Amino acid sequence: MNAFIYQLGLQWRWDIRNRGILLTYYLIPLGFFLFMGGIFTSINPEAYQTIIPSMTVFGVTMGAVLGMPTQLVTVFGTDIKKSYLVGKIPLWTAVAVNILSCFFHLMIMSLIILLIAPILFDAAIPAQIGVYLLNTAIFIIATLSIGSILGVFVKNSSKLSIVAQVIFLPSVMLSGMMFSTDLLPEFLEKAGLVLPATWGFKNLCANGINLDNTFPLLLMIAISFIIVALKLQRTKTD
Repeated sequence: MNAFIYQLGLQWRWDIRNRGILLTYYLIPLGFFLFMGGIFTSINPEAYQTIIPSMTVFGVTMGAVLGMPTQLVTVFGTDIKKSYLVGKIPLWTAVAVNILSCFFHLMIMSLIILLIAPILFDAAIPAQIGVYLLNTAIFIIATLSIGSILGVFVKNSSKLSIVAQVIFLPSVMLSGMMFSTDLLPEFLEKAGLVLPATWGFKNLCANGINLDNTFPLLLMIAISFIIVALKLQRTKTD
């Protein structure tokens, strides 16, 4: 356990010093929030009710899909993976450490949006802050679980950037964070249901815990972790 905590601390410090990670975890999401927040509230006066959930969904999806998998590719797409195997270090620790480190960063980013949005844009504050943070945590874990699949399956950064965009862009356009899903064609609206961003946005906009929105996220977490575990087991025996 001490070794795992030490490894987590190293990963946390590495993330802070990594400019690329800071861009995807903080600078771009918060910059987008500051820029688009003013536009949304100017175009649509009702946007103040959803500005916090929508910007949180954007930031979390960017960090978990475009940011975190790149750290896993540096392990599983290079000889670092062999170092883990030779040193008899469980491969799952590399995944767990990156997920936990990213989770903390994305929670901090989400808290910044939650604190600043009411001041800058007169955004509506969630009625139940504790429940909202719980829903945010579940959404972050669900999105990170999808990102972990990308990190262990994609072998290089160039391919990862393409595959990650295939998930990130539909998440932005089909989740409801940019505009109501009622404006989408029916097949696109249904396609958006396979994305954690769609359920996460619904959950963050809800007052309280809605099991109909939470269950798909929990199912995504369970399925993703099973897929990653099977891949790691296969990698170990290759």
